[in-house]
Amino acid sequence: MSDEPPIRVGLRVDNVVAATVLCERFGFTRFATVPGEHGNQVIAILRRDPSKTRSGTPGSSSTYADPMARADIIGSVGDRLVSLAPDHPMRVAVDGITAAGKTTLANELAESVAQRGRPALRLSMDGYHHPRAHRYRQGRNSADGYYEDAYNFPEFARLVLVPLGSGGSHAYRQRIIDLPTDETIEEPAILAPAGAILIVDGSFLQRPELRPHWDVVVFVHTDFDTAQHRGSARDAAAFGGVDQARAAFATRYHAANRRYLAAVDPETKADVVIDNNDLNHP
Repeated sequence: MSDEPPIRVGLRVDNVVAATVLCERFGFTRFATVPGEHGNQVIAILRRDPSKTRSGTPGSSSTYADPMARADIIGSVGDRLVSLAPDHPMRVAVDGITAAGKTTLANELAESVAQRGRPALRLSMDGYHHPRAHRYRQGRNSADGYYEDAYNFPEFARLVLVPLGSGGSHAYRQRIIDLPTDETIEEPAILAPAGAILIVDGSFLQRPELRPHWDVVVFVHTDFDTAQHRGSARDAAAFGGVDQARAAFATRYHAANRRYLAAVDPETKADVVIDNNDLNHP
């Protein structure tokens, strides 16, 4: 066995054989399957085969087959999304730990959907935070406070997910709060066009109160160390320095994410899993 770290890709598929053939083209092998929650669907977990080379000749000195480029992955998921046609605007969650790269990936998916001719709508959970007094009532560094008090999930379900579901009005609210000013916002509802695909990025999107309302869930897998490095650099100014940002991630944000992973197991329950540790080759 090679010491090379495995590259993991997770797919929920109906035809394991076909998925395996496709993945072998990119130098991956299927090494485990987990029964999915929808009958015949499964999760296929893949890793690169150390014996496979670009030429397909075991033991060759050629380089390994390259993993899919980012554009290919985004395009593949975009193809899947536009192939679905529920009787209501489709609700897509882009879930993952803090600083996993959810917002960037959600924007790319929206662009991919639009390029394929479907109306693409974007929404961030930033617009559904609770006010600061509620968010920090357990303390600014509290992991439980972030998990339990950061987001107004009941209002998000009531104002977005339910009306966009089957039998709903198809009119939704983009936000209820302006996060920088902490001001509550009363904006008019927006009517989603026919065939629209709404893509939402945020944390904890597969909590029990939300999971039944999603049509597709994409989980962005990023290791905690990688996410902390990215997030600390990104948020250093907001926290007063990289060290302070790193401490906030450790004690509040990623501690809450660990609670979420343990309680919900969102990666296994997602419809699509994208390993985002390598931004160029997810």
